[in-house]
Amino acid sequence: MHTDARVVSLQEKHLRLDRAILDEEKRSWPDEGAVKRLKLEKLHIKEEIDRLTKSRIN
Repeated sequence: MHTDARVVSLQEKHLRLDRAILDEEKRSWPDEGAVKRLKLEKLHIKEEIDRLTKSRIN
């Protein structure tokens, strides 16, 4: 149960980061450093989601 709630929370954060990346990239002068940080955070969240869902299966 707890893992499911955590996965849902991480998925929501993943979507928010995706939107933030798109918003930043749409700007006329996007901050490439900010985009890089957001993408890295998004990747870490994806890895955590994968880890949690794999542990739930096993």
